[in-house]
Amino acid sequence: MIIDAHSHVHAPVADHIALLDDAGVDRTVLFGTRPHPERAADLASFRRELAVLHETVSGAAVGADVYEAARRELEAAIAAHPGRFIGFGKVDLSRSPEDVEVQVERDVVGRGFHGVGELTPPPDGAGLVEPVLRAADDHGGLPVVVHGYAPTTAGDLATLAALARRHPRVPLVVSQLGGLNWLTAIELARETPSLYLDLSTAPVVLAVRLAVAELPKRVLFGSDAPYGDPVLARATVERVTKPGALRDRVLGGNLAELLGL
Repeated sequence: MIIDAHSHVHAPVADHIALLDDAGVDRTVLFGTRPHPERAADLASFRRELAVLHETVSGAAVGADVYEAARRELEAAIAAHPGRFIGFGKVDLSRSPEDVEVQVERDVVGRGFHGVGELTPPPDGAGLVEPVLRAADDHGGLPVVVHGYAPTTAGDLATLAALARRHPRVPLVVSQLGGLNWLTAIELARETPSLYLDLSTAPVVLAVRLAVAELPKRVLFGSDAPYGDPVLARATVERVTKPGALRDRVLGGNLAELLGL
């Protein structure tokens, strides 16, 4: 089974299904989203969507109605294609640790999601993820996915690795291979058995090759669609691996084990 470990709700959802079909992807982890760059028709509208993206990945606090709208959109997509989408639920890191733990129980576990994410703490604020990890541990070790590209810093990656060592029963996935800090991400993951890396929108093919070689059981094929393309993301993995067990692990086996599929 080929599983994309990282994608966001598309508008319309049918366009996402077409991308998955083109790539031969059986299932994909799906996160809710505020920005929809796939809807942009020109430079001005694309800038507007990217402004929302920047606000999101910078950890800017937003109202409960915004989270609710994104969650409804996510649940509608999953309901329309339950065999293709594996839903993950987001929580608001700007809330108190007690509220965050309530959100994990109510809005992730209570709604039948498979994990938590994609979390977007502010730059140098990765410590805010710890209440989520505590709650995930309380619920049997739910996987937690954290944004890894800019504005996430190298210091954030070190913080996440330390938190992963403090909560070893919780699989902690750093997205986008840590962005421009990919070498640091690989080094930290080598030393941290519960730290995983998804390969979505990796900055260079060399980074993907090295990550697969160093962490064959803890790297996950992902596209970060609509920012990346499942066809190209799969082609990158296949470019740096040979047909066989290793490629199968990266393209879906590792994630299937992680999620108990």
